[in-house]
Amino acid sequence: MHPALILLINFLIIAALFGGLWAWSRTTKDPSFVDSFWAFGMVVLALSTFFLAGDGWLERKFILTALTLVWGLRLGLYLFNRWREEGEDKRYKALIGRLQDRRGWSFERASGLGVFLPQAVLLYITCLPIQLGQINSEPAGFGIIALLGFALAVFGIAYEGIADWQLSRFKADPANKGKVMDQGLWAWSRHPNYFGEICTWWGIWLIAAETSLGIWSFIGPAFLTFTLLRWSGVPLLEKGLKHSRPGYGDYAARTSAVFPWPPKARKGDGDLDDLDDDTTEYDSAV
Repeated sequence: MHPALILLINFLIIAALFGGLWAWSRTTKDPSFVDSFWAFGMVVLALSTFFLAGDGWLERKFILTALTLVWGLRLGLYLFNRWREEGEDKRYKALIGRLQDRRGWSFERASGLGVFLPQAVLLYITCLPIQLGQINSEPAGFGIIALLGFALAVFGIAYEGIADWQLSRFKADPANKGKVMDQGLWAWSRHPNYFGEICTWWGIWLIAAETSLGIWSFIGPAFLTFTLLRWSGVPLLEKGLKHSRPGYGDYAARTSAVFPWPPKARKGDGDLDDLDDDTTEYDSAV
């Protein structure tokens, strides 16, 4: 099957999936569950490409699909269970509220154009490595780049999983209510789960990059990295946290945003607004 046709079919699959999710949100009046389908949707694209790209080298297709399944199913289930336990995400509530107040949009329009459409597009772009990486039959073998990519992806999946597990255990303890999570991996990074996700998708890209089409899919992990660091990840999550969480300013002042680094000595309550842009995802440390 021609690569363009595979990409088109995958686009239509994601459009149908997110269209159905949008319809579901019209009954719940809460689009927060979309975060879990960010991960589930990537699993869908990996599987659809696996069956559509009949000429691709089977072993590379299997590795790319397997990595995506392990990453996506774990994260998707984690986020879906978190939504069921904690309810509506304040970020989405605030976003839809702004669109309703400033533009006079209905909930249906605000959630469709402000949440589900952007998520579908971003997911499709991020998933380019697992789409383009499965199409070529050559090279029929793994080189050093792919092996490094596999190791990086496995590391990223494990790192993100450990970070989520540590945060879940912290939140489950009533004694930690209202406190800032600054233990384990969270002592070296305010968003270690984002770091794990970035490693995972750059690793997947390295596997795909050994093919003539896959090498061009770098836009996927590059866009994901930009999104987590500069757009809907760290900046959106940390907006206002220094005012709503006692001690978060100090935590932010001494702790790297995403990339792990030994924490600075405590200096008292810091200010997020004074942080360098270089130290500014799905989770926060509160």
